[in-house]
Amino acid sequence: MPRTRTRSLAALGLAALLGLSTACSTKTTGGNHPAGTPGKPADLALTDTTAKGTGPVDNVRWLLAKEPKSLDLDVRSDSDSNALLANVCERLFQTQPDLSSRPHLADSATYTDPTTLVLKLRAGVTFHDGSPMTADDVVWSLQRHAADGRNESDEFERVGSIERTGDAEVTVRLKEPDALFTKALAGNAGVVLDREQAEPAGKDYGTPGRTDACTGPYTLKEWKAGSRITLERYDAYWDKSRKPLVRSATFGWADENAMVNSMTTGAADGTYLTTMSAVPPLAGNGALTVSYGSSSRAWTLIPTERGGMKDSRVRRALSLALDRQGIAKAAFAGLATPWKTPLGPGAWGYEKATFQAGYDALQGAPAQPTAADLDAAKKLVTELGPAAPTLVIANDGTPTRNLIANAVVDAAHRIGLKAQIKTMSGADFTSLYTDQALRKSVDMFADDWYISKADPAGFYDNALTGSNNNWVGFGSPEYDKVVNEALRTTDDAARAKLLVEAERRFTADAVWLPLVQVPNVLVTSTKLTGAPASMSNVAYPWLADLGAKG
Repeated sequence: MPRTRTRSLAALGLAALLGLSTACSTKTTGGNHPAGTPGKPADLALTDTTAKGTGPVDNVRWLLAKEPKSLDLDVRSDSDSNALLANVCERLFQTQPDLSSRPHLADSATYTDPTTLVLKLRAGVTFHDGSPMTADDVVWSLQRHAADGRNESDEFERVGSIERTGDAEVTVRLKEPDALFTKALAGNAGVVLDREQAEPAGKDYGTPGRTDACTGPYTLKEWKAGSRITLERYDAYWDKSRKPLVRSATFGWADENAMVNSMTTGAADGTYLTTMSAVPPLAGNGALTVSYGSSSRAWTLIPTERGGMKDSRVRRALSLALDRQGIAKAAFAGLATPWKTPLGPGAWGYEKATFQAGYDALQGAPAQPTAADLDAAKKLVTELGPAAPTLVIANDGTPTRNLIANAVVDAAHRIGLKAQIKTMSGADFTSLYTDQALRKSVDMFADDWYISKADPAGFYDNALTGSNNNWVGFGSPEYDKVVNEALRTTDDAARAKLLVEAERRFTADAVWLPLVQVPNVLVTSTKLTGAPASMSNVAYPWLADLGAKG
């Protein structure tokens, strides 16, 4: 899907991991931060991947932030389910550790004209039951993803038809050019399932007790609900050039405190962290390696339809007054970078110089507000007069959001706005995305977003008129024109210029209020190495790269 939200809510289920063994040895080097408290974000050495693993590993114990709700990515997907299933289910295109993408289950993808995409399928690909992947499987899978109500259906809005046009050929005809469609095929929209396995299972596919219907280097061995998920190396994997070193992986889930304790004591071997506050106690542990990679993840204040943030002057004033540097230090252990857009630089998968120059020129979201910034914000509030609202920010009580909520209230008070915090349960906070009545009880909430494709076009459609995520009611014909043109423009250089203009307009109106961007964080035992540190872990089979350092 073009936009993805992620969640850092706590879940339990770690105990089942205790006592499981891992057979690996020695220390890792490269891509890790030196022992001790990590430095400022500018000092972090970002790496796409860690040093190559060379030794076999019998079992790794891996931690997720929470147990997946489903292993059917058409029904439910998030950082945890994506990171797990990236090792099991493969896509027509594959995201690489450097966040680029290339054909994978598709041997080639060719536009014979601006709206006709011909996919030639790779020969010799088999599912985990040994049956061959066919063009019919691909057509059925894409149509399943495109069906109304499916997670990936918005990726197919410009698709007119999907047809089998040869024994190993599928043709997709678009209603209009779509610059992002092949990139979507590197995400969950491109997953190919075995129709004969998945279709009879119906709604039960992806639930505990069911097998997978995929082609990847690992297969789903067991999902014991509430306890653990086990993946096992698929030794009949079709790609003989890839020889995974890890035989099996046992996934558990834990809240932040339990995760830190398990990594510190050696009860777990690795995790991709989503909370920066967990990093400092792990970075100083000589038995662990902490690696940082590129990410498109950014924390942002998202306005709702309640009305307090509808006037752009309110949004712009609050953006000018926010102390992003203070938030980065207090809420993210100094590992976040104050940021001016809701999209981290990991999304700049091409024309990086153009995107960097456009970012540098942005105004209205200072790292720390100056006296001039505060004066400008107060002037905007004065213009509101009696119409100045009392702002309500949602808080789920977790440390990060609690600190952000208090920083928002402080910023509002400094410029003459009234603001208060509404604390709600974690379940209600999660439901803000789907429950309009809940959203109407608050004016904004803080959350982290990432996009799975390295192209800013995958984010800026969120502010199009009528977008499902444009709750604040932002409407601009000029903005719509620029974004829609970018989505139709297949030339990278031309699209980048359009997106820089979209970004400028988005930021000028403070449609969302960006706070900080954060790196992807990989933590492993020093006995393990090889996994990518970049956020490719949500779509790339990272477990197949992991091994012991010989």
